[in-house]
Amino acid sequence: MLELICLRHGPTEWNRQKRIQGQHDEPLRPESRHQLLTLEVPESLADINWYSSPLVRALETAQLLGLDARQAPALIEMDWGDWEGQRITDLRRSDPNGMNAMESMGLDLCPPGGESPRQVQQRLSDWAESLRLQGIKRAGAVCHKGVIRALLANACQWDMRAKAPVKLDYSCLQCFAWDGRRWHLRQANVPLEPRQCRRNS
Repeated sequence: MLELICLRHGPTEWNRQKRIQGQHDEPLRPESRHQLLTLEVPESLADINWYSSPLVRALETAQLLGLDARQAPALIEMDWGDWEGQRITDLRRSDPNGMNAMESMGLDLCPPGGESPRQVQQRLSDWAESLRLQGIKRAGAVCHKGVIRALLANACQWDMRAKAPVKLDYSCLQCFAWDGRRWHLRQANVPLEPRQCRRNS
């Protein structure tokens, strides 16, 4: 069994503007950097194997939290294709029927030129299995909302057509486990802690 502790990156300007980021390489907002410098992961998680999406917003988050994270391409955000940079509300307004049909596909929603949450699940599961076969029991991942939602969907058997079965706070740690066949949600919404002198002093 591999336990994977996931953390979403800090907010970016595109997050503030409610734009779909996908694999666009948007940096953190200055306010996000300042806030992350005041926080750290719980001490029990500080020295596990940490990995990060290769996108700058995740790499910055890991660095600012004092995590020695290796890049893992499997952790990159879902590819939103032609929708990147746009707002969901604008897409719904410009093509309500098309968007309704697309969103009703749930796990198989696939933006033009992008990928689906089901495809994200597959690449995450393949990567987790490679870690498990290496004998890694516990790892951390600084990643993205789409990645964490894909894991939640698999863990809770949620088809993404209705409201999420668990309300996640994306400023917190989300703890999953991979058993070689499927994902499990171990614990949701574990908060980061105020930074102490024990590290990064």
